[in-house]
Amino acid sequence: MNPQHQTHERLLQRLQQTVGPEGVVCGSARMAPYLEERRGRFKPHAAAVVLPAQTTEVAAVVRACAEAGATIVPQAGNTGLCGGAAPQDADRQILLNLERMNRIREVDRSNFTLTAEAGCVLADVQAAAAAAHRLFPLSYAAEDRCHIGGNLATNAGGMNVLRYGNTRELVLGVEVVLSDGHIWNGLTPLRKDNSGYDLKDLFIGSEGTLGIITAAVLKLYPRPRQRSSAIIGLLEIEHAIALLDRLQTAAGETLVACEIMGRVPVEFALRHIQGCREPFATPYPWYLLLELTSSRWTDELPGLLRETLQQAAENRLVAEWRVAEDHSEAEALWRIRKSIPAAQKYEGGSIKHDISVPLSRIAEFIERASAVLIKRLPGTRPCPFGHIGDGNIHFNLSQPLAMDPEVFLAHWDEFNRIVHDIVVDMGGSFAAEHGVGRLKPPEVARYKSVVEIDLMRRLKAALDPTGILNPGVIIPPRE
Repeated sequence: MNPQHQTHERLLQRLQQTVGPEGVVCGSARMAPYLEERRGRFKPHAAAVVLPAQTTEVAAVVRACAEAGATIVPQAGNTGLCGGAAPQDADRQILLNLERMNRIREVDRSNFTLTAEAGCVLADVQAAAAAAHRLFPLSYAAEDRCHIGGNLATNAGGMNVLRYGNTRELVLGVEVVLSDGHIWNGLTPLRKDNSGYDLKDLFIGSEGTLGIITAAVLKLYPRPRQRSSAIIGLLEIEHAIALLDRLQTAAGETLVACEIMGRVPVEFALRHIQGCREPFATPYPWYLLLELTSSRWTDELPGLLRETLQQAAENRLVAEWRVAEDHSEAEALWRIRKSIPAAQKYEGGSIKHDISVPLSRIAEFIERASAVLIKRLPGTRPCPFGHIGDGNIHFNLSQPLAMDPEVFLAHWDEFNRIVHDIVVDMGGSFAAEHGVGRLKPPEVARYKSVVEIDLMRRLKAALDPTGILNPGVIIPPRE
């Protein structure tokens, strides 16, 4: 028998002994659901999928892989958009999926904390907080599928960053399995602890390259008693920035979300997703979607919204506006925004950009990038939408109507370079909330300084000296 095959078989036997026969998935048909990459940019391959049920099992799997010379790709809900959980080696790579680690370990209502394992679905974490009359504010369109471990590993953003911050701001402590199989129990519920380095921040956003997050202590907030949403039609995107300034001044911390949508992505949602309806009788080039919440009954949020928007309309910042009268109407408005990513798939090939720029330069970026790309390939349809309140725009491009999708997608690298050059020239980032994964290490090499890349390599070498954890992710290879 081939020595490599013998090593492979011994590793699989050891993994089965560690996690049980039901915890090791082999064979192309059974592995297929775990080896789907959402954007189709990668074709994942792995020697096996391993499903540990507890932290000690994760640690044992890491040790077994290290001894066998295999590498590990951690995976949570597999909803990532940059290929960070897509294994690339059918002989030596183990896909470590944490879906069986799905327990809410503790809800401390008085301390406003919740401890969840990495395989918990985000919507279940939200529900557990709500059952304790608390709020866990992290929210995405994929919240019924994504897992909290993946949210932490990518430091994802979502709808409510404007008020509550990125995932990093919502974490007090983490439990991590290190590259040598040791377990670091950093599950502190403390908000103040200056007794050493803040190690948790090394692992949040590291996409499983420095350690495998198995659980986290999450911050909770008072559950909102009031919620008020509004949609605004705008003639110019510059008006969105001016209006955001007014809203933040008037509403303060009650302004939770502020989303921009161009007419093109709104039309996609209306055309393809059931239940989406025109917000106004007149179509507008731009739409702003707002949400205010408060835990106080004394705040009169609909009235505050109406007064602020009426004043903005009198100053010609707003063409038309509507405040939702009830929860059902608010959900209908947010359905448009949440439906855009799915709707764009029906329009053929799509080239994605997850960028951020300073708020003051959002309008300039969209106008400049759109003009350059349409000139480069006439008929290209810019599809900008996203979290304008924190400067994060999903600047997606849909193919010209008559073009073959594959022909359009062949422009991916070229269009990425055009967009990212403009973004960085404006002091922005080419990876705002989706991470780097396997998709963007070339962008790291192009745009990050030599000093920054060297620091990342030093951290990787210190915490993962054998390179066992998610090789090929984030850090570009040495030339």
